[in-house]
Amino acid sequence: MRLLHTMLRVNDLQKSINFYTQIMGMKLLRQSENEEYKYSLAFVGYGEESNQTVIELTYNWDKNEYDLGDAFGHLAIGVDDIHSVCNQIKQQGGEVFREPGPVLGGTTIIAFVRDPNGYSIELIEEK
Repeated sequence: MRLLHTMLRVNDLQKSINFYTQIMGMKLLRQSENEEYKYSLAFVGYGEESNQTVIELTYNWDKNEYDLGDAFGHLAIGVDDIHSVCNQIKQQGGEVFREPGPVLGGTTIIAFVRDPNGYSIELIEEK
């Protein structure tokens, strides 16, 4: 397993991209829009996603302000066999609150677990 990305909700995607790339020295690795679910994503980082942890900037089209408490989204961890990992987590008393299945608007298989403090961790099945 390895940590893949941290997701942050932002109220101005381009301003955020500029900050992370121009001020923090990261590279814009990829960008996408999902018109059906009304969000845009930009992934920034110091290296390629294949071997580095990156930041996912998420702009939800219908929201332009966040309270500090809900600005943090989740941690993401890559796993080989998501069903096996979820079963192990449950067997050890962990909470899987989103069972494995495709992400909304896509085909990637994900699941979500909650840590003891209530933070969400996304498990992403790596192919």
